[in-house]
Amino acid sequence: MNAKSFQWASRLASAIILPVMFMGTAHADATTAKQNDPARFSRGAKAWANNCATCHNMRSPKELRDDQWRSVVAHMRVRADLTGQEARDILDFLQGSN
Repeated sequence: MNAKSFQWASRLASAIILPVMFMGTAHADATTAKQNDPARFSRGAKAWANNCATCHNMRSPKELRDDQWRSVVAHMRVRADLTGQEARDILDFLQGSN
C-alpha cells in the first residue's frame, strides 16, 4: 500500500469509526439515564396494580427470581397489550422489590 492509499484509508476509517464510537456512547448514556429514572419504580408499581391485578391475584414480587419475572413480563406484555414502557416499568418494579 503506498502512502497516499494509506492516508486515504485511514481518513475513511476515521470518518466511519469515530462517529460510530460516539453514537454508542450517547446511546449508553441515554440508556443509563432511563434506567436511573427514579419515577420508573413508582410507575411500575401503578402499572402492575392497574394491569396485572385486573386478571390475577396480586403475587408477591419475591415469588419469582429476576430472570423469571423477565420471562413473565415479556409474555404478559403481549397478552395484556402493554406498551414497551409499561412492561419495562413493571419489570423494574418487580425486580426492584425482589
